[in-house]
Amino acid sequence: MASIVAIGLITGDARSQPPIPVAPVNPTTAADSLLEAKTNAVAATLRCPVCQGESIQDSPSTLAQQMKSVVRERLRSGESPEQVKAYFVARYGEWILLEPRWTGLNIALYLLPVVLIIGGLALVVRLVRKWTRNPQAAEDPSS
Repeated sequence: MASIVAIGLITGDARSQPPIPVAPVNPTTAADSLLEAKTNAVAATLRCPVCQGESIQDSPSTLAQQMKSVVRERLRSGESPEQVKAYFVARYGEWILLEPRWTGLNIALYLLPVVLIIGGLALVVRLVRKWTRNPQAAEDPSS
């Protein structure tokens, strides 16, 4: 008899296993989890004014938690994530965004370091070629 019970446990025989209760899906819970996911996504893009290197999603500060609740309430009231971000930009300036938009002066600030690095590398390559050139080839015009 013990072997029959063991086989029933391994194979999942319904006679030896009690039925697993299935919880009904609550539509408000699904909506709340969707709202929480949207809140977390928007909060991850906003800089914490206290911690400055962290998003309000990751920051433990009280101000960050208050800002996150404002994000949640605005999303609950029907605003889009872009409208919520625009609200915070209007209050704090574009500094509040962890990833500033690619407009105006921001484009130059993103591209200038890349241009300087490429220019610097080109200068180094040119100087190295000049310094390592064969000195006899430069002096002897008959070659």
